[in-house]
Amino acid sequence: MGQVLDTIPIADNKYLEDQFYAGLSYNFLIDVPENVELRNLSYGIQFGFIKDIPLNTRRNFGIGLGMGYATNSYYSNIGAREEAGLITYEVLNAEDFDRSKFETHSLDFPFEVRWRTSNAVDYKFWRIYTGFKVAYLFSRRSRTVSNGEVLSFSNRDIEQWQYGLTLNFGYNTWNIHLYYSLNNLLSETATLAGSTIPIKPLRVGIIFYIL
Repeated sequence: MGQVLDTIPIADNKYLEDQFYAGLSYNFLIDVPENVELRNLSYGIQFGFIKDIPLNTRRNFGIGLGMGYATNSYYSNIGAREEAGLITYEVLNAEDFDRSKFETHSLDFPFEVRWRTSNAVDYKFWRIYTGFKVAYLFSRRSRTVSNGEVLSFSNRDIEQWQYGLTLNFGYNTWNIHLYYSLNNLLSETATLAGSTIPIKPLRVGIIFYIL
């Protein structure tokens, strides 16, 4: 009898969930000006740590506060050039270039409100995590490749602070990740044909949680 009891798992009423994350996304740009098109595969990679803070006895509802790293690229037919400290933008013709992108590397600070169907012994459960993310972009670059020539420079027009809404939901291993930016990718000083460039990132992908 004692041997049987030894095999019964003891519930941990102080358990925590989903404190490490990693994800991949396809990146869109919305509110693009006329004649601007997305090209190639715009992608994002993220990973980090979120402190899980349950707010109820069942521990299936709470908040999460975290920090992570992300890199994101946005390919389009917008060409950027820096000359004598001045950055200019133009819509490139398809035959004039191979690829052109904005590339960022950031420290991310996510905040999530968390609901899930987990318990102390079940590792397969539904989750809905929604919240807000602030990102500090410590590297901001424009890069254009044309006929084998590479034009790359640090682009100060890319907003250094980005913030937006997040939604992560799914079951067990596979979860959908959505991010909608609340501010523009480029500052108001960036203009295309005399007008500001009000493009905003929208990211759709998958996210994995561990522990």
